[in-house]
Amino acid sequence: MNIDDNNVGGEGSSKVGSRIRAYREHHDWSVYDLAQKSGVDEKVVNAIEKGEVMPALGVLVKLSRALGQRLGTFMDDQFKPDPIITRAADIESKKVAGEGMNTLGYASHSLAIGKPDRHMDPFRIEFEADGVDEVSHHEGEELIICLDGEVELTYGPDKTVLKAGDTAYYNSCVKHGLRALNGKPASIYGIVFMPV
Repeated sequence: MNIDDNNVGGEGSSKVGSRIRAYREHHDWSVYDLAQKSGVDEKVVNAIEKGEVMPALGVLVKLSRALGQRLGTFMDDQFKPDPIITRAADIESKKVAGEGMNTLGYASHSLAIGKPDRHMDPFRIEFEADGVDEVSHHEGEELIICLDGEVELTYGPDKTVLKAGDTAYYNSCVKHGLRALNGKPASIYGIVFMPV
C-alpha cells in the first residue's frame, strides 16, 4: 500500500499530532531525534505535531514503530465495546465530503477505531483516478481485497493488477505500493498487521 505522504490537516490531524508529540516527549526526544529514529523528515514531523497535516498510513507506521506503539494508538478517539461496526453509509458520507484525501490521491478510513486491544489495523481505502505511484515499506504483513475498479500492486520489482474480488497478501518489509488504473477510481480493504 503506498502510504508515505500526508493528508491535508484538520481536527483529526491535531489529535494525532498532539499524541505523537506526547509520546515523543515521554521518551525525552527532540523532533530531530524522532525524525532520525523513524526515517520521517524533520519538517514533516513538525508539521504533523502542529496539526498542519494528517500523516498518511506509511508515515504513521514509521512514527508508531519508532515510538514503540501500535498504529491505532494515534488514531483512536474512544473505547467501544466489541464488535466494532462500521456502516457503509458512514464511509460513503466521508467519501462524498472528501475527508482524508491525501496528496497521493487516496483516502483511508479506519475500520477499528475504538478497539484499543487490536492486533491488526483494517482500513477501507478509496483511490482517486489519477493517484501517484509511490512505494513504501515497514514491518509486518498486509492483506488487500479489491472491492471495485482496478488497482495496480507494486511489490518489489513486480507489478500485478487486482480487480474486484482479487486479493493480495504480502510481507510489508518489501517495498510496495497501490494505485488505481485506467483513469478510474477504485477501492480496497487493506488489513495491516505489525508486531509490537
